[in-house]
Amino acid sequence: MEGDGMSATDKVKEADWRLFRSRLPIWQEAYMERLNREYIALLSGTGSASEKFWELERRMREDKRRGGVVMRMSRNDMELNLLSLLSDGVISIAELDGFSEELREKLAFVLRDHRDWDHGDS
Repeated sequence: MEGDGMSATDKVKEADWRLFRSRLPIWQEAYMERLNREYIALLSGTGSASEKFWELERRMREDKRRGGVVMRMSRNDMELNLLSLLSDGVISIAELDGFSEELREKLAFVLRDHRDWDHGDS
């Protein structure tokens, strides 16, 4: 059954998709710069060399799974990818300037709903 006859790809506006493709590498680079600063602070901090090494290894393993580092460029997954970037703190709602109002409102609604659910609000 095809439902409304539109695939997820058809529902993503072309302008939003082009903007996402152009901004994702910029967002990822800025996020990795931030991670590098955090890693430098970790390595420059107190503790033994082995403690710092293993903490850095743990952090890098965890961070590599985040959308700010690795993300499959998929039109079908664009909205989920944007939600991941927002929830991981890679980007902010303000950085969605230029995207369609419909998309920004949808993402803001989902994030607000998710935060309410996380905090046990009804």
